[in-house]
Amino acid sequence: MRRLKSVAIVGVGLIGGSIGLALRQRGIADAVIGIGRRQASLRTARRVGAVTNTTVDLAKGVADAELIVVCTPVRRIVDDVRRAAAHCPEAALITDAGSTKRAIVEALDGQLPRGCRFLGSHPLAGGEKTGAAHATADLFDGRIAILTPTKNTHAEDFDTLEGFWSALGSVVIQMSPEEHDRALAVTSHLPHLAAAALAGILPESSFRLTAAGVLDATRIASGDPELWTQIFVQNRENVLGALGQYERALSAIRAAIERGDEEDLRQLLAVAKKNRDALGN
Repeated sequence: MRRLKSVAIVGVGLIGGSIGLALRQRGIADAVIGIGRRQASLRTARRVGAVTNTTVDLAKGVADAELIVVCTPVRRIVDDVRRAAAHCPEAALITDAGSTKRAIVEALDGQLPRGCRFLGSHPLAGGEKTGAAHATADLFDGRIAILTPTKNTHAEDFDTLEGFWSALGSVVIQMSPEEHDRALAVTSHLPHLAAAALAGILPESSFRLTAAGVLDATRIASGDPELWTQIFVQNRENVLGALGQYERALSAIRAAIERGDEEDLRQLLAVAKKNRDALGN
């Protein structure tokens, strides 16, 4: 894509910091402005080279931005986008990196002032670590980035963001906001719930007995509790649907064990193995 003069990143944590590092290392933007609420976080973003300038003043940070990427927790995204739209250049393009889409898009699509437009994004990248200290320029390499256009989306805006995420290394696909939230409830939100539930029942007396199985299965439970609480509540209808499917699967396994039905249990485990093997590493 063409080189951008200025990109503003609102929220320079793991995702925002990785976007900044990729922009700078790949020569995609002349200036990367990091906007945050805490000076300590902004100092970290400067130290790791994720940004060229920082500010706690959102209005100042977006004043000259060609593109604004909001990487704050999902509950804050709508307000942060609206504030950015009030102070950025007219007709600027704004996107986000939130793990939920329907509620955010419904609140912002076609409703921004001064000709500004919003098109939702979600890069399927990240991890249980938080903050710019853990950011990497290759975080998005080969990872899916989802765009959620609507009937109000300008074709050129879609093309711009497709080029943006592709330049960061992502493989871009498009889904409706509703499709996104249904799918991510199963592939992202439910796994975190399952990991949290397993980690939550581990007795401290058994911590020293944990091996790779427990560590692998519970790794993502180390994610930020506040961030995940917001995601679960904002996508609660789809999360509850996915949780119901999971509960039925667990019930089927439990019933097979209770009956001592080795054939049913073997079949259930074989389906699970087939699906997991198909995912690759």
